[in-house]
Amino acid sequence: MAYANKSVTIKENPDEDALPLSCASQPDVVHFMLVQLAVRDGDNIFEIGAGTGYNAALLKHLTGKSGQVTTCDIAPDVTAYARRTLDANGYEEVRIVTRDGALGAQEFSPYDRMIATVGMWDLPGAWWDQLAIGGRLVVPLRWRGLSRAVAFQREEGRMRSDSVKMCGFLPVIGQDGERDDYIDDDRLVRLYWDEDQSIAPELLRDALTRPKSVVWTGVTVGPVESFDGVWLRLSATERATCRITVKPEAMEAGLHRPASPALSPALVEGDSIAYLTLERAEDPETEPRFRLGAVGYGSAGADLAERICAQIRAWSPARTAEPVVTAYPADTPDSDLANGAVIDRPSVRLVICY
Repeated sequence: MAYANKSVTIKENPDEDALPLSCASQPDVVHFMLVQLAVRDGDNIFEIGAGTGYNAALLKHLTGKSGQVTTCDIAPDVTAYARRTLDANGYEEVRIVTRDGALGAQEFSPYDRMIATVGMWDLPGAWWDQLAIGGRLVVPLRWRGLSRAVAFQREEGRMRSDSVKMCGFLPVIGQDGERDDYIDDDRLVRLYWDEDQSIAPELLRDALTRPKSVVWTGVTVGPVESFDGVWLRLSATERATCRITVKPEAMEAGLHRPASPALSPALVEGDSIAYLTLERAEDPETEPRFRLGAVGYGSAGADLAERICAQIRAWSPARTAEPVVTAYPADTPDSDLANGAVIDRPSVRLVICY
């Protein structure tokens, strides 16, 4: 069990309907985020989210005897446990501080590398001040209902990504800019969006009972081929992008199946919604394939579905292409931003582009 490739809950939430308070990350996610971080011998590293202390031990191993590692967590029992495990395994030199990770640890900065192992909706101003120019930040960043491990290179006046990978992390405590609500009376269909988006769930109460518009693209994927890039492209082109989750009972009652019922991209405008869908292509002579499309409901449902399909077609010729995510301080004027979709947060302005 210790070597299974899965995340492990290390601190349960007293609220049974809520997410756990702390987890040990899935090993392959730990690996690719360390690759993104590109630790060098002698680096000074800051980690947000102490967990069991295991990732801090790996960081110390990578940075060597001359390097320094500081890890933090907001929960005293988590940091106490990490301290015990690090000491028991010969990593007494790793520093542990108990505080809100958004504050960083100014007393040990500047840092060559910073890594967050908790989902962040914003990039706190303290991190900008404590990460050296030329340093790297790897963070599970949340926007438009999705979560991606983004590796930023710190530049003068901005941070620019060179790697964007799929991941899933518990959201950090204290950043409350994400919204969610059910859009049906039976509480089977739920939307997730950002506070800067003009999405009003009450306008969608009757949308799913109206006639639907289904649009297919002719683009197909294999049974294990990822089509995650469609969501990323939507977030870079459509301000109305959000996430939809659907319980099995809704599909049994006749709702058209989203591509992934647990989490699929959607577009919402006013009283209308459309989301990504798929179905098995009819071709018994080859391996199973699935064609991609979109289904829309409401007065603008057909138009929203067509807009999703436009991004499916844009994604298909370059399926592994990653967007560039550029982060700027919140007071950066529009004239100094790169071209792309701008997403404003309290501490940062994000620009997503292909």
